[in-house]
Amino acid sequence: MKIGSIELEGTPLFLAPMEDVTYKSFRHICKQNGVDVMYTEFVSSEALIREVEKTRLKMEIEDDDRPVAIQIYGYDLQSMANAARIAEELEPDFIDINFGCPMKKIVKKGACSALLQDLPKMQQMAAEVVKSVSLPVTAKTRLGWDENNKVILEAAERLQDAGISALAVHGRTRSQLYTGEADWTLIGEVKNSPHIHIPIIGNGDINGPEKAAELLRQTGVDGLMIGRGAIGRPWIFNEIKHYLRTGELLPPPTVAEIILQLQKQLSITIDWKGNEKSAILMMRRHFARSFPGVPNFRNHRIKLLQADNIEAISAIMANIVEHCGDLRVDYSNMSLK
Repeated sequence: MKIGSIELEGTPLFLAPMEDVTYKSFRHICKQNGVDVMYTEFVSSEALIREVEKTRLKMEIEDDDRPVAIQIYGYDLQSMANAARIAEELEPDFIDINFGCPMKKIVKKGACSALLQDLPKMQQMAAEVVKSVSLPVTAKTRLGWDENNKVILEAAERLQDAGISALAVHGRTRSQLYTGEADWTLIGEVKNSPHIHIPIIGNGDINGPEKAAELLRQTGVDGLMIGRGAIGRPWIFNEIKHYLRTGELLPPPTVAEIILQLQKQLSITIDWKGNEKSAILMMRRHFARSFPGVPNFRNHRIKLLQADNIEAISAIMANIVEHCGDLRVDYSNMSLK
């Protein structure tokens, strides 16, 4: 598939943009584990225009990230166009518009998935962003506002008409948030519509290689996007690629292998943040989800989540490797919630 002039071979795998997750160090680890395309955390157009330092930090890009997009969101057309121009100066490979985030504090301002209730404005916003930059512009959205308003087919056509180069579709409505099951049937309808000619990327509930292959067969989408399934499991991208290529499952990693990855990610995070405590707080989400199905692991996990300095974490990790380093994790009952 292509995004503008970006050529992506086979069925490319995308790391979904996630607030407080897809920051620099996690992107680095995912890239080493086979992801093809990544995004920054989503950034507010208003904060971008006001030059909020925290927002600028979210958009720091390394050459190893590429191809990578900066994702922006907002409710005002002119602010979005201005924000896109500012983001372009940081030299991402493309700009992405968030039309999918269901968070109440964002939706009540009229941004993200709120625009599923106003498709003409969604189309106009996309068109304004496309006109404002020379980079390709993509978008991510949901099936619709609620069960009675699944407007994704019309939304996809409008976004295509606005000049969007590719569209990622999460298989839930805004009202579902992240509950229930993702509906891939409608994603398949978008992909196979005779009116749709841009690449369609499917997103929602991809929790392993077999699910990825099943959804690819069901829909024929051009690419697959993994979000929560990669938290605590960044090697999911290599696992999916291997399965799609060979039909065989890779063995899950051992606890010792996971510890090595977490140590590397923690080190990169500390270097990036320049603050040990902040880095540790950012890592706790990954600590919590990294050891599914390991027997008698609860006390180890609690200690990891309570530790507040690098010396304590290093000691806890050494103890974990000593006691259960050879054990393999078990993803069979791992929840994405």
